Amino acid sequence: MGYTVDFKNVSIVGLESSPVAEALAGLRANEARYFMNKYKHEFTVVPASESQDTLDYVNRILKEERDIEFTAKPLETSRFQVENIKMAYVFYEDGLSVNVMYTVDDPKKRAVGFKLSEGMEVPKELEG
Repeated sequence: MGYTVDFKNVSIVGLESSPVAEALAGLRANEARYFMNKYKHEFTVVPASESQDTLDYVNRILKEERDIEFTAKPLETSRFQVENIKMAYVFYEDGLSVNVMYTVDDPKKRAVGFKLSEGMEVPKELEG
């Protein structure tokens, strides 16, 4: 079941098990604010347990293109298209947010973004 992120009233719904739940909720709310302001898109997340296809997609890109495999538990995902841009997000229990974006015009050209919640340790997979 999906949850539409309310960026005005930040909630830790779905992120309760994270030791940095408040910070991760703030990070998620900032993404929601950006997509609403720029594209009028409601940012909706689903539990990772209900979105294996999105997890597999992001994990495949991380492994094949960046040689990264995160050990942190994924809590939520989001996958959508705004204009000609396809987006996929994974929010992890340790406070990490990963996004993959590409344009429909050139799907071979992708960007991968990493955001760390305030107060979390840098994941060992990103050190060095």
